[in-house]
Order: sequence, then structure tokens, then C-alpha cells
Amino acid sequence: MEPILIVVGLIVAALAVYFLVFKKKEEPQLEAAKEPKKLPEKAKAPAAEPAKQPGKPGKPAEPPGKAPPSEAKPKPSRPTDELELVQERPVAPGRPAVAAARKRDVEGLRKGLSKVREQEGLFGRLKALFVGRREIDPQLVEQIEEVLLTSDVGVKTTEALLGDIKDALEKNELASSDKVWEALRAHARQILGIGGGGIAVGARPTVVMVVGVNGVGKTTSIGKLATKLKADGKKVVLAAGDTFRAAAVQQLQVWGKRVGCEVVSGKDGANPGAVIFDAIQKAKEMGADVVLADTAGRLHTKANLMEELKKVARTMTKAEPGAPHETLLVLDATNGQNAMQQAALFKEALPLSGIVLTKLDGTAKGGIILGICAEHGIPVRYIGIGERAEDLRDFNADEFVEAMLGQGGESADAAA
Repeated sequence: MEPILIVVGLIVAALAVYFLVFKKKEEPQLEAAKEPKKLPEKAKAPAAEPAKQPGKPGKPAEPPGKAPPSEAKPKPSRPTDELELVQERPVAPGRPAVAAARKRDVEGLRKGLSKVREQEGLFGRLKALFVGRREIDPQLVEQIEEVLLTSDVGVKTTEALLGDIKDALEKNELASSDKVWEALRAHARQILGIGGGGIAVGARPTVVMVVGVNGVGKTTSIGKLATKLKADGKKVVLAAGDTFRAAAVQQLQVWGKRVGCEVVSGKDGANPGAVIFDAIQKAKEMGADVVLADTAGRLHTKANLMEELKKVARTMTKAEPGAPHETLLVLDATNGQNAMQQAALFKEALPLSGIVLTKLDGTAKGGIILGICAEHGIPVRYIGIGERAEDLRDFNADEFVEAMLGQGGESADAAA
């Protein structure tokens, strides 16, 4: 029994020695074996660096002598050259700057009146009469008269334009077609020069009543006019006085949001005078400069509807003494002689202070503007030559005649 115990004891002692001696030697080896697994993680950082160096993959190498993108040569010369030219050629104050702005305005008008200037338009047809002519004969005057009458100028205005020309021809004072052309332009300037330009903002608020028949563009013209006034630094209130057409109120509200104007409106079918009265009171509270009052479109031949406009005007006077300070009649240039009749009947009902002539870009005739000024003595204040807000322009007689009937150089070309 004792030998067996001795053998077991020796085995246990041997195992104890093994674990104490040999196991401690293996642990460092295992730790050393684990170290290589960490080495790739440390190697990743320097491995990324070479990609930034020239010639390494990941980024194209810069050719020798070429500057990096941030130090590359500036873009070509045109913008820099233009700046240098501006510095070398300072614009003289006063007349040159005004002349340049006026030239741009006239060019814009020419584009807007392109249909008038086409071969079948007023200007084109007049110009065609002078092509190849060296001498003036009575037949030319008759042809000019026909062109004017068929271009919505009107009988009275045509007679006024040609009366002096006929007298001058009889006295042999107009020896060339170029002189006849210049005489036409001079008479047109005289007719259109009765007034014009934008509204004058005097009283605070200046109340502007906008009237006209259905479909001529009253509400749109108000929105464009509000845009112009806001651009000039004026505070504007819009009065939705067209309470019979729901779309008119919505349309004005859209313009109000777009331009940044307060819009005063009432319920459908509300009293238009009451709505405009409230708008004037609101403008006073806000310290606004201008109130633009829309009104319902109405047939100029309906006496009862025209009488309603008079009541609306009287309500404005109660809200603000002297109001409306401006009463603008909106006319559609494409309506021709019908627009002339509208001007006559609205003038009987209201003290019109000016005309807004819209859609001039949509007609080749264009002579309606001469007829309105000559026969009714109402100045044109604004003309519409497009759909953009900036296409509603303050009327200037000289610029308009130049854009519609051309300059001296154009008449010379026509006579050549």
C-alpha cells in the first residue's frame, strides 16, 4: 500500500512543478504571439500618408512647375479688363449717365412696341411710304392719312396731324420726304406732350382710384404699380374694391404677398365703398404713402354702374379730404376705337387724371394713344408693354415717339 501512495505523491509533485515552471514560460510567448495582431493597426496610419505624396496612387501627381489649384492663374481677362476700363474711363456725372439710361429705356420701348414697328405695323407702313421717294406729291399725304386712320389714330387726330403738313406742302416748305417724316414726329410729340409720367405722391396717403371695363387688366396694373412704388421706397396699401369678382380679391392678395403690401378686403358682395373706406383708415394708422383702390369692371354704357363709381368716389372723400387724388382709367390698346369710346364715357362720369394703356405689345396699330390725348385731353400716365412688373412704364412723350416713329437717322434710311 505504501508504494502506491509514494507513486501518487510523486505524480502530484511532478504536476505541480510542471504548472509552476513550464506554464510561466508559455505566457510571455503567448503575449508575444498576440503582439503581431496589433501591428497592422499601427501600420495603417503611416500607410495613408504616402497617398498624399506626389506619384502615389489615390491622387494625381502635379506636373513639375505647375502651381496648385489654389495658386492657379486667375480666370481670363474679360472681367478684369472691364473693371480696368471702367477705372480708366470714368462716367461723367449728369448728362452722360442720364443719356445712357434714357437710351436703355428707349431700346426697351422699341422691343415692347415691336409689333408697331413691324412691316404691317404703324411705323412699318409709314416707313414703307417713303422708301425710294425723292419728291413729295399729294398722293403721299393721302397714303399717310390712310395708314393713320387704319391704325386707330382716329379721324380728328389724323386731321390735326395732317392739316399743317398739307399747308406746308402747298407752300413748298416740305421739299423732301425726310422733312415730312420729321413734321409727323413733331406733331406727335406735341399731341402726347399734354402730360404724363407716374403719379405724384403728395398727400399721405395719396389715394388712387383705378377704373375700367372688364378684362382690361386693372388688377394686374395695380399689382405692377404697387411693385414700382415699393421699389421707390413707398409704403402701399391695396384696397380690394372689386367685391363682385371673387378672383379679383384673390388676385390682389397674391400681389400683396408678392410685393409685401397690406391688402384690405371684405366679404363677397360687400359694399366696395366701405372696403375702400376701411383701407384708407388702415393706411392712416400705418402711415402708408399710397392707397391703390381696385374697382369692379363695368360696361361704360351702363349708366347705373357708372353712377356706383361716383358713390365710391364720394365715400373716398369722406375717408380722406381730397380723395381720390388720382383717378386712373385702364384701357386695353388692342380694343382700338372702342377704347376711345370708353375714355369718353368714363370721362363724363369721373374727373380722370390719367390713362393706363395696357397691352401695347399686343397690337400692331398703336395709334390709339395719339387719339386719346388729342380728342380727350387726358394724359397717358403709364403704358404696359409686357407681362413683367417692370413692363409697366411711366409714360414719356419724347421716348415714346422716338421708339414708335424712329429718329432722324431712321427716317433718312426710309427716304433713301
